[in-house]
Amino acid sequence: MSPNRLSHLTIVIVEDHDDARRYLSLFLDHLGAKVVTARNAWEGLEAIKNKTPSLVLSDIAMPGKDGFELLREIRALGPDGEGSVPVIAMTALVTHADRTRILNAGFQACLPKPFTPDKLVETILAVLDD
Repeated sequence: MSPNRLSHLTIVIVEDHDDARRYLSLFLDHLGAKVVTARNAWEGLEAIKNKTPSLVLSDIAMPGKDGFELLREIRALGPDGEGSVPVIAMTALVTHADRTRILNAGFQACLPKPFTPDKLVETILAVLDD
C-alpha cells in the first residue's frame, strides 16, 4: 500500500490491547494518517472532543465502558460537535446477530477481528465514501 494513502485523515483508535493499538497506529501512520490512540472509552471520548477526527476505530469489548457506551456518548456530542464522526467497530464478536446489533446501534461498519491491513483500509475508505 502506498504511503500517504490516508494522509488527509485524522483517526482516533480506541483499543484496550496495547499490541493491537500499537500495530494499528504504526500501520495507519505509515499510510499518512494522523493517529491518536486511546486505551479506553474515557480516553477515546476526550481524544474525539479535542482532535476533530475524520474517523474513529473502536473496539467493542473493553473494560469499564464498552464500544456501545462510547458510541452513545459520541452521538450525544451532537451534530454540531463531533457527534456525527463515523465510527467503525472492531470486534471478535462475529456472529450475524452480533454484526446486526453493532450496525443497529449506529456504527458505520463492523470489522471482525482478526482482519487484514487491506480489509482495514478498504473498510475505512468505504465508510468515508458513504
